[in-house]
Amino acid sequence: MKRPIRTIYFTTHFQRKYRRLSPYQKLLAEKKETIFRADAFDPRLRTRKLKGRLEGRWAFSLSSDLRIVFRFVSDDQALFLDVGAHDTVY
Repeated sequence: MKRPIRTIYFTTHFQRKYRRLSPYQKLLAEKKETIFRADAFDPRLRTRKLKGRLEGRWAFSLSSDLRIVFRFVSDDQALFLDVGAHDTVY
């Protein structure tokens, strides 16, 4: 089932963390955001539902170690909450 995302909102926390990424990491994030907008569950993103203290949130992969944590605001809107290395966002 394809789930396109029309609007993405960003928390100030996400924006601060995004600014700290390297130029290469930002390029990866932009490419993956394009895929995410077309289909939030595209297999290339490896989107998954989080559990435990992050229950109700989702994450997708930018690379083997980089993740974006988000939640769905509505069927076609998402809120990006955090970005960074696997160990720092979980």
